[in-house]
Amino acid sequence: MFQAITVFMIVVLVVIDQIIKLLALKYLSPVGSYILIDKFISLTFVKNTGAAFGSFSGYTVVLSIVTAAVLLVGLIYLLSGKIRQKALYIPAVMIISGGLANLIDRVFRGFVVDYIEPLFIDFAIFNFADILVTVGSFIIIIYLIYDFIKDIKREKKDK
Repeated sequence: MFQAITVFMIVVLVVIDQIIKLLALKYLSPVGSYILIDKFISLTFVKNTGAAFGSFSGYTVVLSIVTAAVLLVGLIYLLSGKIRQKALYIPAVMIISGGLANLIDRVFRGFVVDYIEPLFIDFAIFNFADILVTVGSFIIIIYLIYDFIKDIKREKKDK
């Protein structure tokens, strides 16, 4: 049951991402860019052949192989049930979902569809899957820092 729920959550997040990307391809690609909130955020269509922030552009095959391997290991670990804390489980689902969604783009399109452009800062154009990976990673990092601090305090208290 646990594995079915995990797979269901991943599928739902990947489907949401792919629907948004299909809409971006259909409606945003022809116009290029659409300002949602002036000087704050726009929808800007970009074909990203690289990794995060356009790095490793042109290495789609290598990125796909590395991403697939990392996702496979992460998915096996996630489905094994070894992650018991919700503070780690949910972000792990987010990271796997985002990585898988972008991998689908690389494999079937040859590029990742990016479309969210913040206008208030000079930053990369990104997508929903990138948000999943970034927020999931951030939550895990915060959890690990919190856990580390908690251990230090426990050690001081025990002395």
